[in-house]
Amino acid sequence: MKLGLHIGYWNKGPYEAIEVAKEAENLGYDSIWAGEAYGSDAITPLAWLGSHTSKIRLGTSVMQLSARTPAAAAMAALTMDHLTKGRFICGVGVSGPQVVEGWYGQGFRKPLERTREWMSIFRQVIAREGPVEFQGNQYQLPYQGEGAMGLGKPLKSITHPYRKHIPVYMGAEGPKNIALATEIADGWFPIFVSPYRMHIFDESLQNKPDDFGIAAMVQVNINDDLKQALLPVKWMIGLYVGGMGAKDQNFHKQMIERMGFDMQKVQDLYLAGKQQEAIEAVPDELVDEISLSGPVDRIRERIADWKKSSVTTMMIGRTESPDDDIQRLRQFAEMVL
Repeated sequence: MKLGLHIGYWNKGPYEAIEVAKEAENLGYDSIWAGEAYGSDAITPLAWLGSHTSKIRLGTSVMQLSARTPAAAAMAALTMDHLTKGRFICGVGVSGPQVVEGWYGQGFRKPLERTREWMSIFRQVIAREGPVEFQGNQYQLPYQGEGAMGLGKPLKSITHPYRKHIPVYMGAEGPKNIALATEIADGWFPIFVSPYRMHIFDESLQNKPDDFGIAAMVQVNINDDLKQALLPVKWMIGLYVGGMGAKDQNFHKQMIERMGFDMQKVQDLYLAGKQQEAIEAVPDELVDEISLSGPVDRIRERIADWKKSSVTTMMIGRTESPDDDIQRLRQFAEMVL
């Protein structure tokens, strides 16, 4: 099992990650990942970090499909792959209707179809085996729909790729979306996963290739007081279940409920403005299973359970303090590597 660092997206301001990335590389971490929501983007910070490192792989987790056309995303990926000498990993995801419709001004319809079409165009651009042509329900190259002048022509990237195949990981929560990832992608990001409940993905993963990657984000909280160690994870789950999705269409809530935990009370309390009560209602068993929390010896024991799972990369999440994160990187590398 490889180790990665997930720096996520910025909150109010930048997360100063240069020294953190350098230390992760020195310690033997395999990868560093950046995300995006509706603020900082996922690619620019990785380009900055790539200029200060030489070996660690750089991945987006996740780049939102609606943020860029597939050709624009492929241009960015191709550029990053050259600048980092083949260290780039393109992690993508459809996000959700609140962000897609509210931030990007696009309809959230048929996400599986959209992902499949997007990936087909992306792969064509990167492979550069001929001018790109695609006529789908959601994407058309050349475009021939309403407003077209009829002057578009198939084009081939001016820039030759550093690699004809850039690894693509998909963020997916629904069973069909996870199964799609095994068909068209090189790996999968499970946003919340327990090494003790991987069986819930058996059907979706039954056709995955032998070299298919599973990169799971795991919060690591080292604290002799287990209750205090679990608290940040409870806040994260409360936010995602209560505030990161619509009441009747919250993919995160649905994912956790498939794991066997009833999250209705958490969502109801959060949406009612009772955030503290919502956090208290998040099951300790859930947050304990999906994180590595507590005293060092306890975490070391639980790492063995993660190593027995099908997870291939464990991405530990950051805090708001780069200095604290460097210390955690060292502690965790000692326990795992």
